[in-house]
Amino acid sequence: MTVWDTLVGQRPVIAALEQAVAGHGMTHAWLFTGPPGSGRSNAAIAFAAALQCPQGGAGPDCPDGCHACRTVLAGSHADVSVVRTEKLSIGVDEVRDLVRRASLSPMGDRWQILIVEDADRLTEQACNALLKAIEEPNGRTIWMLCAPTVEDVLPTIRSRCRLVTLSTPTAEEVAGFLMGRGVPESLASYAARASQGHIGRARALALDEAVRNRRQEVVSMPARLTTLGRCMDAATRLASTAKEEADAITAELDAREKTDLDAAYGVVERGRRPREYGPALAALEKGQRTRAKRRHLDVVDRGLTDLMSVYRDAIALASDAPGDLVNEEIRDQVEAIVDTSTPELNLRRIGWIFAAREQMLEFNVPVALALESMMVALKAPQR
Repeated sequence: MTVWDTLVGQRPVIAALEQAVAGHGMTHAWLFTGPPGSGRSNAAIAFAAALQCPQGGAGPDCPDGCHACRTVLAGSHADVSVVRTEKLSIGVDEVRDLVRRASLSPMGDRWQILIVEDADRLTEQACNALLKAIEEPNGRTIWMLCAPTVEDVLPTIRSRCRLVTLSTPTAEEVAGFLMGRGVPESLASYAARASQGHIGRARALALDEAVRNRRQEVVSMPARLTTLGRCMDAATRLASTAKEEADAITAELDAREKTDLDAAYGVVERGRRPREYGPALAALEKGQRTRAKRRHLDVVDRGLTDLMSVYRDAIALASDAPGDLVNEEIRDQVEAIVDTSTPELNLRRIGWIFAAREQMLEFNVPVALALESMMVALKAPQR
């Protein structure tokens, strides 16, 4: 095994990073880009593990027996910091903390590595703070930024980084990855197609029946959007189901953070609370509300991606395009959509879904309102 085993369908990227680990083309700042689910952050973490590993992450004892590899991949290495966020943005205070750490020498004898998973969410002030650190690097510090595209990062920052571009893995590659982890072939094939190359989504579909059932409900919606009432009902169900799923994900984390805060301030039930506890609790709850909103939007966005895949299949079927449908298991419903529409109409429908997504993510339109408008636009004629 090697540290690269979590990267699916990224052989050119692995080859380039292995060359850098060997000292060819190494630099102090890297920008990992690629579509959602392609493994941007996994690539950065694997690269960090290889750089910290005495054997370059590919020795006979890695990652099972190598302490450096194991601690980097587990997120506990003293010289590797990873910034993740569930919030809408990464603020300047978080980046300044990283910049201060970047100015220090590593505790070990290799590198100080700082990974920013969502560099596209950096605020303007945070970008300015990061730019100065990248312009004046410490000799043993490496920055790794992750973003969907180069356009999501300021030109002044990306011009100082070496670009690593990941691609969407094929369904065959994803299915092979899942089968290598014990998933039956038929389920692995379904999850690979349904995820459309998103590794995390494929794993969830393969391992969680509830996730499969929720997706099945979403992809069955287009065939049922034949009346105004059904359109409104579909919008309500999609919004409420997404909120329930998002709340389930965040509830446990919220409770754990509250417990940690209470312990940090020595707060016990019915006991006296320090003066500083109130503002700290208010700041925590504000952050949790922001995270819950972002998580809700993320789950809705995933549902819209599944919805688009049905109209994509309809276009492919009408055009006699080669290859399997994403939603092969509901081919009869896709055929019904083809019978009552044209490829041009289905392309416009995909455009309407993108418009709803933009309204929610960019213009803060309420989820229910955006989904209701979209579902009415998608309404199909009765046969």
